[in-house]
Amino acid sequence: MKSTIIILIILLSTCFQTFAQHLGLTFQDAEKQGILTSKLDSIYQSAVNSDTSKAVFKTEKEQQAMGEAYIKLLQDFGKFLTDNNFVWSKKTRCFNRIYFNNDGTIDYFLFNFLGETEDKPSEENQNEFKRILNLFIKDYQILPKANTKFVQCSPTNYMPQKLQ
Repeated sequence: MKSTIIILIILLSTCFQTFAQHLGLTFQDAEKQGILTSKLDSIYQSAVNSDTSKAVFKTEKEQQAMGEAYIKLLQDFGKFLTDNNFVWSKKTRCFNRIYFNNDGTIDYFLFNFLGETEDKPSEENQNEFKRILNLFIKDYQILPKANTKFVQCSPTNYMPQKLQ
């Protein structure tokens, strides 16, 4: 009986650690790891929504603050990429879906580069992007905080330095 309880405690702590990780990965890699957006979307509430009853941030002021904080996050990440010597060779389109803990830390930063194969970064650049993303989200915290976990998504354009 005692060994069964110990095994159960170990399994539960491993399960909670999996959900507490700060992970940046593609939607496809997330799915391969059993991280399903449908499951996440049942846990994380939409940060903003035209139907404010479905939103974490309900007032116009709260939604504006969230929008500004989200833009700042993307700008901070762009600067972090540059500071870590990541260079975009051309304009690159991406779609992000970012899952936040209620304290504003990032639990999951899911992304996909958009467009035709020739429009996307090379596999080597995508791996470097993912490596730097995971460094960034490890300690990043967005303001405002909320009473519940929340999610925000958007398209993003990354630009080469000379085009900015």
